[in-house]
Amino acid sequence: MAGSEGLPQGVDPDKASVARMYDAMLGGQHNFAIDREAVAAFTAIDPQVRTLARANRAFLGRAVRFLVAAGVRQFIDLGSGIPTQGNVHEVAQQASPGARVVYVDNDPVAVAHSAALLAGNPDADIVDGDIRRPADILSSPQVRKLIDFDQPVAVLMITILHFVTAEEDPAGIVAAFRDALPEGSRLALSHATNQDRPDTAAAVGQLYRSRATSPVTPRSHDAILGLFDGFDLEEPGLVYVPLWRPDPGEGVPDNPSEYWVYAGVGRKRS
Repeated sequence: MAGSEGLPQGVDPDKASVARMYDAMLGGQHNFAIDREAVAAFTAIDPQVRTLARANRAFLGRAVRFLVAAGVRQFIDLGSGIPTQGNVHEVAQQASPGARVVYVDNDPVAVAHSAALLAGNPDADIVDGDIRRPADILSSPQVRKLIDFDQPVAVLMITILHFVTAEEDPAGIVAAFRDALPEGSRLALSHATNQDRPDTAAAVGQLYRSRATSPVTPRSHDAILGLFDGFDLEEPGLVYVPLWRPDPGEGVPDNPSEYWVYAGVGRKRS
C-alpha cells in the first residue's frame, strides 16, 4: 500500500497507526511510509521488535488452540488489527469448523481489509468499534448475531490495553466484558510491561506519543495481573509472552524479559 489514494474515510496518512505499524512489524503490505518510519524508530530502541511482534502473534495462535481444546467455540477479538497470517477465525475454524469469531477494531484500514476477507464467511464478522465503549460492541448487530452469551465466550485483548490510559480505566473496560460473559468463558490478554526494562518502556511510550495515533502505557506485572480480576489464571499464569505454553520444540529464550510483553489466559470465576 504505497500511496494514500482511495483510503477509507478517517485515515490520516501523515500519522502512524498502531494497526498498520503492527502489520509492518509482521511483514505485511497494508501500511504506509509513515508507519514503516515509526517501526524503524522503534527498531532503533529495540532491535528485536519484529521478533517480539512475531512472538506475540504466536501466543495468539497458541491461546486460540488452547481455548478451542477447552471447549470454547466463540471469540471476540478486540483490537484485532489488519488481517495477517494466523487470524483467529482461521485458527479456531481449522480446529473446530463452525467456530464463530467477531473482530473489533477502530482503524479504518483494518476494518476495510477485515470486511473484505470475511465476506464469504458466515461465522465471522468485523465491528467498527472502540474497546473504550464496551456496551456499543456488546450490543452491535454482529455480536448479537454470532455470539451466544449462554455458551462460553473467549474475549481476546492482545496488545491492546496498553493503548488505554489510566484515565480511560482499562480495568473497567475488562470488567464490562467480564460481566457480560457466562461461566466457563475466558480472557486472553497480552500487554507491554515496564517491569524489567523501564528505560525501553519509557522510550517506546515516548515514540508512540510523538509518532502514532495512540499513546502506549506499559504497566507492571502486578498492574497487568490486576486486569484479570474475576478470572482464575490458567497455567503457567502471567508470564513473558514466549513462556506461555510454548509448542513442543519451540525455543525458549535465555532472557525472557527481552520480550517485554506479559501474556496470560484466565477463566471467569463462578
